[in-house]
Amino acid sequence: MTDSTESPDLQRRSGLRRLKEGTYGGFFAACAAITLLTTVAIFATLLSDAVVFFAEVPIIEFLTSTNWSPNPAGGGQSFGIVPLLIGTIVVTVTAAFIALPTGTLTAIYLSEYASPNARSILKPLLEILAGIPTVVYGYFALVYITPVLKATLFPEMSTFNALSASIMVGIMTIPMVSSISEDAMSAVPDELRQAGYGLGATKFEVSTGIVVPASISGIASSYILAVSRAIGETMIVVVAMGAQARMPAVGETLFGIPYFNPADVLLDSGMTITVAMVQIAGGDLTGGTIPYDSMFALGLALFVVTLVMNVFSDIIAERYREEY
Repeated sequence: MTDSTESPDLQRRSGLRRLKEGTYGGFFAACAAITLLTTVAIFATLLSDAVVFFAEVPIIEFLTSTNWSPNPAGGGQSFGIVPLLIGTIVVTVTAAFIALPTGTLTAIYLSEYASPNARSILKPLLEILAGIPTVVYGYFALVYITPVLKATLFPEMSTFNALSASIMVGIMTIPMVSSISEDAMSAVPDELRQAGYGLGATKFEVSTGIVVPASISGIASSYILAVSRAIGETMIVVVAMGAQARMPAVGETLFGIPYFNPADVLLDSGMTITVAMVQIAGGDLTGGTIPYDSMFALGLALFVVTLVMNVFSDIIAERYREEY
């Protein structure tokens, strides 16, 4: 008969193993808790100072006023987020028109058309774009993109303008779209591709009709993450777009609704929410003043927007995730 009881040596080893596993689990849980607590602390800090700001400036005025002048040279203060929102939306939407289709087509090529050797070279080179400091993108837009556009297509373009900044923000976010989308496409089982080829489909038809729909959750998530990244970009916009909060001129009404002239919005300077925060933080303002507290109100607005977009990304990924 075998002895069912463990020897003291085995018991000691088993206890040490459990202690190690418990230590590892506690360490990983602490890392996760630090991440969560950091997010909560940022939100609490923004909210506490934003509440102080909204006690002085009504939230309706903050959300509807069309003038942003937190510290004018000689006049009253105004804290309207509308011109900042317009600048942020213009840069984000224009950058998305560049990054999303380019990144998706690049991902299709890397996943379906490129040879393993070409993929091993091109993908790291593409991801180098994500490691370039954003201030370099900004100076490139200011020194090269703007003069070329001004000399060829838009002679009336200002030195600081939203178009050049948007182009560089779009180029900067291409690696995010292409890398995440390519990973999602590569995760599609080869059986689905082979089934398409067996039915007589071409590589293009398999790529666009089978692989892309099967990886749509990952592609959609990459889109939202890239847009969130574009919303929060600062240095490119500071250098290439300028720091002048202005309302674009309203053009003729379209179906009875006034609209902004796209040329006036894209070819002139402007200001985004992040640039306004940098301008306040770099000024001579002291804590406890309304302009200083307005920085936290702007930060809270950005935080809420990006949080909603990230939650929306998770919902889309969960809704359209394919199980193989």
